Amino acid sequence: MLRLTELKLPLDHPPEALRPALCARLGIADDELIGYTVFKRSHDARKKSAIVLLYQIDVELRDEARVAARLKDDRHVVPTPDMDYHFVARAPEGLNERPVVIGMGPCGLMAGLLLAQMGFRPIILERGKAVRERTKDTWGLWRKHVLDPESNVQFGEGGAGTFSDGKLYSQIKDPNFLGRKVMAEFVKAGAPEEIMYVSKPHIGTFRLVKMVENMRATIRELGGEIRFGARVERLQIANGQVEGVELAGGERIASRHVVLAIGHSARDTFQMIHDSGVYVEAKPFAIGFRIEHPQTLIDKARFGPNAGNELLGAADYKLVHHCANGRAAYSFCMCPGGQVVAATSEPGRVVTNGMSQYSRAERNANSALVVNVEPEDFPGDYRQNPLAGVDFQRHWESQAFLAGGSNYDAPAQRVGDFLAGRPSTVLGQVDPSYQPGVHMTDLSTCAPAFVIDALREAIPAFDRQIHGFAMADAVLTGVETRTSSPIRIKRGDNFQSINTRGLYPAGEGAGYAGGILSAGVDGIKVAEAVARAMTQA
Repeated sequence: MLRLTELKLPLDHPPEALRPALCARLGIADDELIGYTVFKRSHDARKKSAIVLLYQIDVELRDEARVAARLKDDRHVVPTPDMDYHFVARAPEGLNERPVVIGMGPCGLMAGLLLAQMGFRPIILERGKAVRERTKDTWGLWRKHVLDPESNVQFGEGGAGTFSDGKLYSQIKDPNFLGRKVMAEFVKAGAPEEIMYVSKPHIGTFRLVKMVENMRATIRELGGEIRFGARVERLQIANGQVEGVELAGGERIASRHVVLAIGHSARDTFQMIHDSGVYVEAKPFAIGFRIEHPQTLIDKARFGPNAGNELLGAADYKLVHHCANGRAAYSFCMCPGGQVVAATSEPGRVVTNGMSQYSRAERNANSALVVNVEPEDFPGDYRQNPLAGVDFQRHWESQAFLAGGSNYDAPAQRVGDFLAGRPSTVLGQVDPSYQPGVHMTDLSTCAPAFVIDALREAIPAFDRQIHGFAMADAVLTGVETRTSSPIRIKRGDNFQSINTRGLYPAGEGAGYAGGILSAGVDGIKVAEAVARAMTQA
């Protein structure tokens, strides 16, 4: 097959216009085109009054060689690459050892699924609960101010990504199309088929719940074992080789191949890993607040007269500003038509995140506005204490808890007041979506001064890109601290810890991913490394 890229058609083109446009672009008659598949569809909205759709399409032709030779100098016509997934190994007959996967977020889920598909019968240990029970506990915080530290937005089946927009796009390099494998498995589990071709695919929370359950069932059907409420208390390490894990209840599970897919909020596990002598280093992340605008304002600013078009959906944005104080302020995890959610996992702290459903039909757009934080900003010496970033996060989360009223309400402030440096006492046009509720206050007590200064400079700059972004009644809610892991559990080319053989740090918590898709891809890479090691032993 051949892949045709940069095929442009008007936003309002009828479906039947695609085939003749393909033939015209390739210079062939209709009967020469056997069939075609849309590989990717995106849009170009730089001219709001004339938005166009951009297609990448794989075509099957009667005489592919002749067309390819004629268009050999056309960089937009190339051979379709092999995107099929090929397993790297199969478990040998009679293999007794079983790999252990710690964590069942996107990374652990994909690592466990792949190992099960290759016949290794993995044991997956998840400290939280199954996804539907976890959902009930999460609503306990959102509706009743009651936090379960072991079952919340961060901990439980599906990981933090379950309560998010379900975004499935990433900027990682993926020469082996592992992202296609992730999305194909998601489709098998119930995700909409369009995620395979739209440029910025998403699933939404409600669909993610059922999808995660289906993937769990598949792992078990393939011989895998999944345990909930199974918090790993200790790694068993001898002579630099992991030999198993010990659970909180005292049970020991032997394995010389342990995948560490714990997510970016497993702070007690970070401490345990560090105390076990596994090499850990501090890494940068970002903190800030969530900002909410009317979704209609963002739609109009991005799409002009085409706002509301079904193909375009709810508009998103991606913004960055380099500030006078040397920091970068940027939007992160933008959720069109969504809500701001309570995402803490520890008592006495407030953390925000963003979530939206597949429809993206809620009244507000929200995004994190964050500023980069470096290890040099952490308290103490991060070289002596690689967990100093956790202390930094906890401090500002505790400040947010106090500013919000010490009951898990979040501190909030109108943008106009934030820019003017005065506390907010009342809401304006924008009704904040955070549950259980917000307390209007002064957010300058909830983040370092350099973050406040950077955001006060960045918001007016963003307004020049999206008219209305600095609207006085837009709402800031604090505090966003879990943008990425504050540590990296360093690994070598074999995906094993640099000083602990058989331990495979993976995903967001280990500092090797950021988001559902990249975490899933990293889970595949690590599962392949485990499979190779177990078949070579």
